[in-house]
Amino acid sequence: MMADDGPVEDYPTEIEENLNEFDSSVTSVQNMVQSLISAPRSNHLVKLNPLDQAKLDLMSVYALNSMFWMYLVTQGVNPKDHGIKQELERIRTCMNKVKEIADKKKAARLNTDAASRFVRNALWDAEDKKGKDNSEHSHRGKHKRF
Repeated sequence: MMADDGPVEDYPTEIEENLNEFDSSVTSVQNMVQSLISAPRSNHLVKLNPLDQAKLDLMSVYALNSMFWMYLVTQGVNPKDHGIKQELERIRTCMNKVKEIADKKKAARLNTDAASRFVRNALWDAEDKKGKDNSEHSHRGKHKRF
């Protein structure tokens, strides 16, 4: 149940479950943020490669700006008319660029050594093949294959 800051009649009882879930979510977010800020940022980043560092930074700034968006809504300000909308779009653009980079890293790469071996073995010279066939058959005897 929510802490009673005032009489229960201040809001419709139909939304009490939603308010309890919202309160639980806010507490969860607060705990996660507290755990992230309790240790220096460098402790978190030292374990990550540069691409993962960029993802973490973008996720953090997106979450912070999204919370500010929600704050504006609670204050009666239309966030669509605020600069936060452009900031979120800028962050989304950066997130898409990082995603493209990550997808390129996952994409299949051509092993040029293996490809050149396939091509070299696939392109055979008919004269070389004929000479090899004759020398192989001469060692086997005089039996004909049908």
